[in-house]
Amino acid sequence: MRTRTSTSSTDVSEPTVVVGHVTKAHGIRGEVAIEVRSDNPERFAVGSTVYVEGRALTIERAHAHGARLLVKFRGADDRAAAQALRGHELHVPESWLPELGDGEYWPFQIVGCEVVAESGRSLGIVSEVIANPANDLWVATDERGGETLVPAISGVIVDVDVGAGRIVVRDLPGLTAPEE
Repeated sequence: MRTRTSTSSTDVSEPTVVVGHVTKAHGIRGEVAIEVRSDNPERFAVGSTVYVEGRALTIERAHAHGARLLVKFRGADDRAAAQALRGHELHVPESWLPELGDGEYWPFQIVGCEVVAESGRSLGIVSEVIANPANDLWVATDERGGETLVPAISGVIVDVDVGAGRIVVRDLPGLTAPEE
């Protein structure tokens, strides 16, 4: 089971997903440092478009700088323009996302799904997807605010039906049956 990237929405006419976060201005020529939240290697290619608060931004230049990605957007030609982007999330429409393989899901497809054990016990609604190097963790929050961390691995996940908003997990002591 794998989930990819983060989500949110802007004023674009269809739902969008977050593909990056502007952390700070870099230098005096309009570049910004980006925290990349996309695993699409072409997402920040020259000429690509991303959205900030519904406004389209075209990538003029992008290059790695240590652990960061530095991006220059067309029209952002000085530090003040770059500084104005600081703290904003970069979005693309959902329709721009690549097709996923079997057993892969976008976080926006998982968040909001009910997690139910094979025995029928509800663990709650997925409120968050935590990216982890080994496997993602789906946070199921019950009506009392209790949280269950569900590892998104085939040994735990029985079925994912995003259309029905339902995820079935194995009955496992300590996960679905905490009193055992």
